[in-house]
Amino acid sequence: MNFNPEKNFYMIYLFFLCGFFIIHISGCSTKTPPPEPVGGLIPYKAGKKWYKPLSHSKEFVQRGKASWYGKKFHGRKTSNGEIYNMYAMTAAHKTLPFGTYVRVKNLNNKKKITVRINDRGPFVAERIIDLSFAAAKKIGIIGTGTAPVKIVALGTAVQSAEKESKRRSYIPADYHNGNFTFQVAAFKNRENAKRLKQKLDRSFENAHLVTYDNGEEIFYRVRVGRCSTLTQVIEFEKLLNQKGFTDPFVVAE
Repeated sequence: MNFNPEKNFYMIYLFFLCGFFIIHISGCSTKTPPPEPVGGLIPYKAGKKWYKPLSHSKEFVQRGKASWYGKKFHGRKTSNGEIYNMYAMTAAHKTLPFGTYVRVKNLNNKKKITVRINDRGPFVAERIIDLSFAAAKKIGIIGTGTAPVKIVALGTAVQSAEKESKRRSYIPADYHNGNFTFQVAAFKNRENAKRLKQKLDRSFENAHLVTYDNGEEIFYRVRVGRCSTLTQVIEFEKLLNQKGFTDPFVVAE
């Protein structure tokens, strides 16, 4: 075999040169795909980095009754200062942060909707969410008034997709920590509310009154307790039950 140093050196040089261009081109053209959705929650991008939503174990999931409110409150202020629009896809919840988007499933007919929390309520113990007229109509509870539902907190909307519901993605938050208290009663008569507050003062901390004007009537809500986690809420509710308060419900303040 004839050995030609000049020819072999040229072939080796071409081999390494081709390899360099292949690596360089493939590296420039490859884009990192977004992660797969987790539990129906769409991954979101901040800058050049993709983030996955919280896992199922950290989601806020509730089962209970949904109700709705409409014309009587249309045009009035909600708890977060917005003007209530009965034709918008919004809802009231007792503890979820304002701006949280929630998936609601009617367990009777399996219909699903997504609503944004912008109000507090419903102020009835067994109900977990109060839907706008439009949301209630889509999920099929206008006629019945209430329905058993399952709700899942999705998160706040990524700003760029806020108005594009079909492409909206969500940034999950911590729904299990906050400033929680219990509402034990509501009165039209302020003196009755004050008497109950004074009674609660003897056994519990943070007994206080919250005045609510719905435009037609004024109510004096009696609230008590101060919890920073939903785990503490469960224990405090047991204590209230032992003291004879059978229908208290937690509210975020």
